[in-house]
Amino acid sequence: MNSAPQLLSDPFLQLPTETTVNVVWFTEFAGTEHNVLYGKNLEQSAIATTTKLSRMREDQDSHAKNQYQQPTPRDIWRHEATVRDLTSGDRLPYQVTSTTEDGTTVKSREFTLAPKPQLGTPLKILLTSDHQLKPMTAANLQKVVETVGRVDAVFFAGDMVNVPDRASEWFDDSRGCAFFPCLQGRGSYDLTKNGTKTTYTGGEIIQHAPLFSTIGNHEVMGRYAYSDSLDGEFDDAVPRAIAKARLKDASDRTLKDHSFNTDTYEEIFTLPKSESGGKTYYALSFGDVRLVVLYATNTWRYPHLNGKFKGKYREREADLNQPEKWGYGQHIFEAITPGSPQYIWLQQELCSPAFQQAKFKIVMLHHPPHSLGGNIVPAYTDPVQSIERHEDGTIKAIRYEYPQDADYLIRDVVPLLEAANVQLVFYGHSHLWNRFVSPNGTHYLETSNVGNSYGAHVGENKRPIPEGYQEHYAAIGDPNGREPVMPTIAPFSNENSKPTPYIASNDITVFSIFDTASGLITSYAFDTRETNSKVVKFDEFQLK
Repeated sequence: MNSAPQLLSDPFLQLPTETTVNVVWFTEFAGTEHNVLYGKNLEQSAIATTTKLSRMREDQDSHAKNQYQQPTPRDIWRHEATVRDLTSGDRLPYQVTSTTEDGTTVKSREFTLAPKPQLGTPLKILLTSDHQLKPMTAANLQKVVETVGRVDAVFFAGDMVNVPDRASEWFDDSRGCAFFPCLQGRGSYDLTKNGTKTTYTGGEIIQHAPLFSTIGNHEVMGRYAYSDSLDGEFDDAVPRAIAKARLKDASDRTLKDHSFNTDTYEEIFTLPKSESGGKTYYALSFGDVRLVVLYATNTWRYPHLNGKFKGKYREREADLNQPEKWGYGQHIFEAITPGSPQYIWLQQELCSPAFQQAKFKIVMLHHPPHSLGGNIVPAYTDPVQSIERHEDGTIKAIRYEYPQDADYLIRDVVPLLEAANVQLVFYGHSHLWNRFVSPNGTHYLETSNVGNSYGAHVGENKRPIPEGYQEHYAAIGDPNGREPVMPTIAPFSNENSKPTPYIASNDITVFSIFDTASGLITSYAFDTRETNSKVVKFDEFQLK
């Protein structure tokens, strides 16, 4: 017997304006009619537009309801309706309905929606990133709701899932920790600590609060259909310039298929747009906040030199004379150097009245300008390739260097932001919590310890860095010269009982809340080893 039709996700909110907000949800059937009912008595309705996601697939590594032997398309439809004629300050009930081809109507529960808040509206904004179906994500988001209740927006600094074209990671991974279920309180992840199993459901968050995100390295797929697995395809990104050189006069679609793409990310989310970057980088005003979102991420390559995986610092020996298999080091997806479209756009945005008049100026990106984590090394710059050859002309070795003084974020972007009096630069990528402050008072916050951590590189915990290379690669500390700030309320201690200016734990998970009424950013921690323990407020600072 066929099971009764269901919605694949709860609805979530996107792109609020002064009088409208968009409602989005997903099904595994095209259906004949999809609507949002809203108002005090659900007396009003908005008809949804339906599109099919073009890149959704499953494969042999999917934790899905069906088994797959290779990358296989999965049919998923997206429904989006614009709720209109809203009044500032109002929060109304809403519900979505989808009708199947045989006339069966499926309904969501009731949630609440609101238009974009006006200046002066007190808001609580969740700052989060790097969920990636990691073990503590469901616990983290459940504790957000239990601790602060309903938030007004989510600022997500990238890395939502692991492989963006794998549908189950977004919707229904059998482990109970997919992206949408965890952010909608529908997860079911079993976390076992000290012999005790606890099931966490995540938090009912984005049904009520709009989500604004940036592209992390895990939102970018590599060459399309060049591998027999989605993991392999994800790891197979090639610089766009290489694809252009190989494919003369190719269409944009063909170039993306032979280099990298963010198609699934852009198809799932309705975000503000910039003229030059579309959804990939943009700015918006939300209450007293001007949020500037940058596309600053690169393909992640393995730091080890054993040649098993595509490396940051060299090509695999087996690939040396096969350029079509080269990884080209840790190459950057979107330019952000002076003269690039994104840099010009950023300069214009920082000079705009909307930015300059905002009470709170926040910049969100994925890659860290300052961090104790592993992913800040090497420098955020284009890899410099060097090829060593044998006497017969065959390639002996291919290396990549990353000059520290050419770090585009530190050299080019950070001076712009600090000169424009940005109060907060928010980012993720290294799966830990730490923060920094510049001499002029700009705060740098990395609050990405929501799932699993790979450690803070201090003391004897050194980063894996190559030896015998021309450039210096920092084994410990922040390579860009900042000392981390010690938490202001209740710092955690290391094994020597000394307080630490970071949290990098696979037992303690962290989330941060920005309260615009007070200007305070508060970071909370929950120890998953102690199921009944209280959430601890351990750090707080104010944006002035």
